[in-house]
Amino acid sequence: MTDFTRQYPPELEAAFWRLYRDFFDQAERRRRWSLEKDIPWAQCNRGLDPAIADVVESFCAVELYLPDYLAPAVSRSRHSRAQAWFYANWGYEESKHSLALGDWLLRSGMRSEGQMADLGGMAFRHPWQLPHDSHVAMIAYAMVQERATALNYRNLRRRARERGGDPALEKLLMLVAVDEQAHHRFFLECVRLYLKHDPQGTLEQLRRVMNAFAMPALHLLADGRQRAARIKGLGIFDEDLYYREVYLPTLAALGVQRSEMRNRLPGRKSAPAGGTP
Repeated sequence: MTDFTRQYPPELEAAFWRLYRDFFDQAERRRRWSLEKDIPWAQCNRGLDPAIADVVESFCAVELYLPDYLAPAVSRSRHSRAQAWFYANWGYEESKHSLALGDWLLRSGMRSEGQMADLGGMAFRHPWQLPHDSHVAMIAYAMVQERATALNYRNLRRRARERGGDPALEKLLMLVAVDEQAHHRFFLECVRLYLKHDPQGTLEQLRRVMNAFAMPALHLLADGRQRAARIKGLGIFDEDLYYREVYLPTLAALGVQRSEMRNRLPGRKSAPAGGTP
C-alpha cells in the first residue's frame, strides 16, 4: 500500500482540507470551552471516592505524553496541510484536557503539588513510541483510540456520579469526551477517504490496528499494571467494552464488514485501559 508520505493527489488533499475546515468551524461554533469559566471548580467534592481520583490521575499521566504523540504526527503529516493543521489544533485541545485533569486533582485536594510533579517526572522517564510504521495505520489507530478515550471519560463520569458525585469533575469529563468524539469523527472520515482511494491497502492497515489494539502509554509507567487493573475493575474500559463499543461501531460507521476483517480477532492483545492522547 502507498504510505502517502509524499504529496497527496490534489483531489484527495482537497477532500482532507474540507474535512479539516468542517472540524475547525464546528469547533469554533460549538465546542470551544474555557478552562477557567466553564467548569464549576467551587463544587469539587473533597469526599469523592479515592478510587475515582486514582483513575483521573492515570488518565492525566497518559495525557502528559502529548509531546510524544504530537511530534511524530506533525512530522509524518508534513505532506498534507490539512492533516498538519488538524494536529496543531488537536495538540491544543489535548493540552487543555491535560490541564483540566491536573487542575481537578489539585483543586479537589486529591493530590498535592509535589505528587503532581512526581507524576510528571514518571511520565517523562520513558518516551512513547509509535505502535505502527505506516502513516495510514497511525490515522486508523488514532480513529480507534479517540473513540476508546471518549468511552473512558464517559464511563468515568458515570462512576464519579455513582460514588458521591462531583459537579466539577463531571462537567470536565463531559467537555473532554465531546472533544474526543469530535477527534474520532475526523479520523474516521480520513479513513473513509483512504478506503475509497486504496480499499485493499487501507483494509490491511485496519486489520493490523483494530485486531491488536491497545491504549497508549499507561504501560510505560512503573505502576502501569496496577493502574490498568483499577480502570478495568471499575468497569471503565476492558476488552469486552472495546469490542462492543469501539470495534463493532467503528466498522459499521466505515461500512466495513466483519468478514473483511477475517471475522475474528487473531492474536488480539488485551486492551489495557488508559486515557488518551
